[in-house]
Amino acid sequence: MERLILQSDWDEVLKEKEEKTWVSYKQGVQRSIHGSLRNQGVSTSGVPYVTGSDGFTVQEVTKRSITVSYTDDSVNFSRKFVAPSTSFKSIHSERKSVVSLDVTGGGLGVSADSEGKLRLWQTDTGEVRRELVGHCADVYTCRFFPSGIVVLSGGADMQLKIWSAETGKCATTLIGHRGAINDLAIVDRGRNVVSCGRDGAARLWDVGQQQCLWTFQEIGGEVNSCCLGDVSATLSLEAGDQPTSDREVGTEGKLLVIGCENSTVQGYGLQNRKKVFEFPTHGPVNTCAFLSEVTAVCGTQDGHITVLDLRNIRVPLQEWKDSRSAILCFCPYKGGFFTGTGDGSCFYVDSQFHARVELTGSDCDPVYAVKCDGSDVYTACRDSHIRKYSLAVCGDSLV
Repeated sequence: MERLILQSDWDEVLKEKEEKTWVSYKQGVQRSIHGSLRNQGVSTSGVPYVTGSDGFTVQEVTKRSITVSYTDDSVNFSRKFVAPSTSFKSIHSERKSVVSLDVTGGGLGVSADSEGKLRLWQTDTGEVRRELVGHCADVYTCRFFPSGIVVLSGGADMQLKIWSAETGKCATTLIGHRGAINDLAIVDRGRNVVSCGRDGAARLWDVGQQQCLWTFQEIGGEVNSCCLGDVSATLSLEAGDQPTSDREVGTEGKLLVIGCENSTVQGYGLQNRKKVFEFPTHGPVNTCAFLSEVTAVCGTQDGHITVLDLRNIRVPLQEWKDSRSAILCFCPYKGGFFTGTGDGSCFYVDSQFHARVELTGSDCDPVYAVKCDGSDVYTACRDSHIRKYSLAVCGDSLV
């Protein structure tokens, strides 16, 4: 696939007259073409005048975005790059990777780092409000319940913990996994949750009674990721062989999709406990997400992105691999999705599967998580920064 690559700190460099940043065009395995963008002056409103070299031109530029094109006899390719509006550098300690992240529309964020710290913070200022103390090892995953005032977390200590965002206290601990917990999903409003991990199992939990209601086993190895979708209007999930627990709320019509280390993505009826499909992938599946009632996307360690139509699982709806490294995370948005990769790229793929916007800032450090609160996008990075990008700046490129 075609790709434009721009210097990660372009927005800072191009503030100064005569300063320049590098830019490259790459197509498949062909040799990259390199050029530069140079500041030729700054308007009274602080927007730089930028020109390109070696076939690169600038179509549009603002303080936080720049649209660059590369043209030659056979190529006419453009890409919009968006710089962060804010970079929170003090939520987590310097040189500690931020490995998980979630945000609410109510102005709260939660994130975990490679030091084992789990922190609540304000999305407008980055001010840390609470430190959630209780896990006895690294925290690998965290997310908010739909209420926005309760947090679910899991990690290397094989425990799920449920926290009050208002007090910072742990209300409940769920114990049952025999290996580290890699990912979590919440069923409806949160009476039940799902977890998956390195013990090769996915578990359905009753939060109120702190009990495991069901364990999905014989998966074939470690489970790296999971997601839930309501497919009741599009797929017929047959009745299960055993009666449903009266402690389950909202499991009917739900499909659990898991991404596995054994290079498969698998689907199970959450209520009937039956396997619906197993699809072989190009490599270990790091992340998966629902895009709609009928489509899901998964990303692999070798950089493949696969979009599946759940009504016809035998052939991918779309599948591609570009020059980037491992696919690490997804965040569905408007029929498409944001994705973060192991080489520091973070980009938006629209509903027609075209990569339209690149979020810049990371200098080759992996982006482990990307989340959206409806007005901004947030990324968690190995360089310890949490970056915030305005959806308004991304503009029509996300439609």
